[in-house]
Amino acid sequence: MHGPHGHSHALDARRADSRQRMWWALWINVGLLVAEAVGGVLTGSLAVLADAGHLLSDAGSIVLALIAARLASLPAAGRRTFGYQRSEVLAALVNGLLLVAVSVAVAIAAIGRFSDPPGIDGWGVLALGVLGLAGNLAATVVLARGRRDDINLEGVLRHSAADALGSIGVVVAGAFVLLGGSPVVDPVVGLLIAALILASSWRLIKEPVDVLMEAAPAGIDVDGVGAAICREEGVRSVHDLHVWTVTSGFGAIAAHVVVAQGVDRDLIRRRLELTLSERYGIEHTTLQMEEEATQELLHVENAPPA
Repeated sequence: MHGPHGHSHALDARRADSRQRMWWALWINVGLLVAEAVGGVLTGSLAVLADAGHLLSDAGSIVLALIAARLASLPAAGRRTFGYQRSEVLAALVNGLLLVAVSVAVAIAAIGRFSDPPGIDGWGVLALGVLGLAGNLAATVVLARGRRDDINLEGVLRHSAADALGSIGVVVAGAFVLLGGSPVVDPVVGLLIAALILASSWRLIKEPVDVLMEAAPAGIDVDGVGAAICREEGVRSVHDLHVWTVTSGFGAIAAHVVVAQGVDRDLIRRRLELTLSERYGIEHTTLQMEEEATQELLHVENAPPA
């Protein structure tokens, strides 16, 4: 059996890199949030206010992700034999649900403006859109740089990328009004931003639910894993095979492996662990090695009554 200790150094390095990138993104988002909240009120633009609302959810998601990353790095103790590894998964799920709530709120506000769209300051909206686009692109680049196998970081990144696209919508709304277009474009853009936010929430809800439901890591064929185990020399069969994800980048497997009589079970187990690590990236293994039963033990006859 391999414990989670073999993962600790890799996971700690990944989390330290993720935290550094998230701190940079947080400060960028806080600055943009203040600018767009004030600017949205002054210009009367729902598109800008919608983008500011998404920025608020971004800042909250980053703070939540940072807290979860800190909890996940705590050592295992007592009843929590895996520590708080799944704090990151829960944070990603909360961020996904938060995105859904923001998209619904923006959509309701946009629909309410269609009947009587207010006048907006085109130049102000355009300037805020350009500022938001520059800031969101900077935050997205910072978050996307490096590894992307952390669902916690991915949640923050998707918030930021959706904001960057939302800022493009704000720029389009401001330019349209400046060119003499109808102010109804503002709630239209607000609706588009709401749809964009909703779409970006899908993975943040699906993947954490998969982890919490003990699904196998994405991209791993469980039947293929079983077949690979059975192809190992000396292995007769495998049963009670379970493959699941503890947290991002931390897959685990447990199985009963039936081997031929007289073989070196420890050697076969080590070879299987190497195969699972190299081929599937699974290093936390619990393999119970069972020797194949003799034919005599399996042979049963009807005995005549005494």
